[in-house]
Amino acid sequence: MASIRRQIIYTPKAPVRQGIYSQAVIVDRTMYISGQLGMDVASGKLVDGGVQAQAKQVLINIGEILKAAGCDYSNVVKTTVLLADINDFNNVNEVYKTFFSSNFPARAAYQVAALPRVSVNHSFRTLLHYDTPTLKSLLLCTYG
Repeated sequence: MASIRRQIIYTPKAPVRQGIYSQAVIVDRTMYISGQLGMDVASGKLVDGGVQAQAKQVLINIGEILKAAGCDYSNVVKTTVLLADINDFNNVNEVYKTFFSSNFPARAAYQVAALPRVSVNHSFRTLLHYDTPTLKSLLLCTYG
């Protein structure tokens, strides 16, 4: 079996993992970003202000992970949004569209029964696929 290139991506500018997983992992030409919550990096707590404030913080945190891998939001092609309450979809979408303004990624959104450390919140998970070692060409990302 051929050797698979595997690299752990980490940045102190996004919440430090609380479990036994990495912020992101690159395998060959694909990067997987772990689900994120609306946590403030400095305090380690969910931000105040409800679902929109938490959605913004999630996307800021993911942006820091993307930067650590040499990417940005324009590289994202697939997202998944997990909501504690599907009625928050429009509120989250208002924030989401400020991070993705053209060439929108494909997306799925689901209501889930429970999320770790969250009462009314959402989570995003990301997968990136890139063409070159510079991570600047075609990318596939999934938030969920």
